[in-house]
Amino acid sequence: MTTLTTPAPASAAGTQHRLSFRRLMLSEWTKIRSVRSTLWSLAILVVVTLIFTALFMQMGVSNWDKSEPSQQAEMRMDPTGTILGSGILLSQLAVCVLGVMVIASEYSTGMIRASLLAVPKRVPVLAAKGTVFGLLVLVVGEVTAFGSFFIGAPLLKEKAPVALGDPGVLQAVAGTGLYLALLGLFALAVGAIVRHTAASITGVIGFVLVLTPVAAMLPGKIGTYIYAYLPTAAGTMMTQQQARTGDVLGPWQGIGVLALWTAVLLAVAAVLLRRRDA
Repeated sequence: MTTLTTPAPASAAGTQHRLSFRRLMLSEWTKIRSVRSTLWSLAILVVVTLIFTALFMQMGVSNWDKSEPSQQAEMRMDPTGTILGSGILLSQLAVCVLGVMVIASEYSTGMIRASLLAVPKRVPVLAAKGTVFGLLVLVVGEVTAFGSFFIGAPLLKEKAPVALGDPGVLQAVAGTGLYLALLGLFALAVGAIVRHTAASITGVIGFVLVLTPVAAMLPGKIGTYIYAYLPTAAGTMMTQQQARTGDVLGPWQGIGVLALWTAVLLAVAAVLLRRRDA
């Protein structure tokens, strides 16, 4: 009896060592890093966003006298939101596409089967993938946000001066990276649920480009609240230096709504990952 049972603890310890969350994260980082298109896409995203920010800010200053007084007042009230908003559309679209592809591409290539064979419990795979991708997008998002601010602020200096130490500015700039990271996890969750790259991208982009603008046109107070609690509309509240007329949510409330959307979708993805075949 002793001979038969003695190896068991060592085997269990070895299995536990192999399946540690740290090793899972290293594995997921290797996957992302080995796909050069992902890292190149993020690098290009940063460069292109900074270029677009500079172009839009220069155009805004050049056309300042031709713009409506209400637009001028909005830029003076929230110059940080104006700077960050000029390039955030491009950033959020790229992050959504990458978030879907990080998980959905593994289903299309069949690589997910190898991952799930190595980790039978499955959910840690999704958790490790989400953690690595979320941290990566957070870093890239912060670099993009601070870079955009330091490019846009000098261009707006004569019309709408703003400094990083002004009230609400640092929170808005740093919050942009947090917003993009949560949006990336939102897209990853959709990709894990749908498991089809094209369909997942269509669904996520539909939220960003179609559903949110359509909701903004809904009449009455109900339409205002529906729009305010959609993921991207709520999350972008974090990128504003000051509240604007008609805002339903504050910055932290908005990012909290986006975090709740993301958490619910990730929970659904985790349940389906355990129940469905790869």
